[in-house]
Amino acid sequence: MKKFKPQPGFAVLAHKLALDPNATAERRLYSHAGGARAAYNWAVAYVTAVWWQRKAEQSYGIPEEELTAWRSWSLPSLRKAFNEDKRTSPRFAGWWEGNSKEAYNTGLANASAAFDNYAKSKSGRRKGRTMGVPRFKSKRKARLACRFTTGTICIEPDGHHVTLPRIGRVRLHEHRADLRALADAGNMRILSATVRLDRGRWCVSLQVEEKHELVKVARPDAAVGIDLGVKTLAVYADSDGALGDEPNPRHLDRAQRQLRRASRIVSRRQGPDRCTGQRPSRRWEKANQSRNKVHHRVANLREDTLHKLTTRLASEYGTIVVEDLNVAGMGRNRRLSRRIADAAFGEIRRQLTYKTRRHGTRLVVADRWFPSSKTCSRCGVVKAKLPLSTRVFECDTCGLVLDRDANAGHNLVALAARTTGSGVAGDLDNAPVAESKPRGADRKTRTTRPRRKAQAGRAGGTIHSPRAGKETGDRQQATRTQLALW
Repeated sequence: MKKFKPQPGFAVLAHKLALDPNATAERRLYSHAGGARAAYNWAVAYVTAVWWQRKAEQSYGIPEEELTAWRSWSLPSLRKAFNEDKRTSPRFAGWWEGNSKEAYNTGLANASAAFDNYAKSKSGRRKGRTMGVPRFKSKRKARLACRFTTGTICIEPDGHHVTLPRIGRVRLHEHRADLRALADAGNMRILSATVRLDRGRWCVSLQVEEKHELVKVARPDAAVGIDLGVKTLAVYADSDGALGDEPNPRHLDRAQRQLRRASRIVSRRQGPDRCTGQRPSRRWEKANQSRNKVHHRVANLREDTLHKLTTRLASEYGTIVVEDLNVAGMGRNRRLSRRIADAAFGEIRRQLTYKTRRHGTRLVVADRWFPSSKTCSRCGVVKAKLPLSTRVFECDTCGLVLDRDANAGHNLVALAARTTGSGVAGDLDNAPVAESKPRGADRKTRTTRPRRKAQAGRAGGTIHSPRAGKETGDRQQATRTQLALW
């Protein structure tokens, strides 16, 4: 999908609003979300049917030029084929006219993006984890969502309702007359709306083009360093030397008793079995919904806590320094994985990123191997080892005794004075030279093998770059991309 470019002075933002639909509106929402899922499954079957057909023909010895032609998965091609098939297919006969065309376009667009991701991942042109072949979406497990880009999308003058195409007026859970006032003043224009069943409640996300106005922070010249942890969610020290902390509420730990009881009830019901095709009983579905409500409440409490913390910090300080934590690697610790996931370190950084941009302030991300906890905040000496069980930092040189997290906060806020440029990871001045810097105290051991390259150079051989070999393979495979995808 083509990215929208806002006008000068405007920015593309999103407003997520909770809905309170009546029975009629809720039935239409389910119908549109189901139509999007049905269109997605149709596109997956439409494209992969040719893959299986070509594979069967190849087993019969049919030559390449006589095989069934490939089917394109581009959005215009899928939309054209779907419009021709929906009028004659018994799968859509009798009910496809009751939904907006945007419902089916949502499913087709998602299928086209899924096949693009698979093709790029197969050829090595996509970063991240390997993407598999798109699969069908289950009626019971699929996430219900539908996106509207055309039609009447507006907030009613009373501020209590939103109008969506073919769905009509839907009541909002909260009064949002402020958004209506922005639209009336010409400072906001709605681009699209996405309805989604999220945590048991229907929500609508409005993508808008809104006039960008910087909100001045309380202390624009002050900086703060934030050290995240499990015992204490955040310990922050500002440039004036003041310390503060945010206790970790541990919402998931507090709900463990309810979750265990709800899980026991679910386990005693007749649940689904994929091997035998057994369907869950009504009592199992009811018990599963009760368990999901506990998870939803924990997620809502966590989201509220993180938003309050990040909003308070972003609206007060002109510079915020955080660490580049390897949250995925930390989550592999079987003893701390649940508490690390409950703390949501990655979500804190994500919220600080866009909230500092909204206020026009600076966010500095320290290097992942910056020794914030091992460095003395008074004299700068770096310890060789500091186990996680040691909660108090004791400097052997100057005799400083300070809490481990508070010491890390002071080091992070001192890093803001030595930062240049945009403040991203690695965009730092030269680090201060410590008096006694142990080996490997601030940098991970290299994983490359320069010894092998040196031997190849002495032998007079050519050192082939893996990247160059990969690019050559991609060029050779570009002529048979479709065949290599299956």
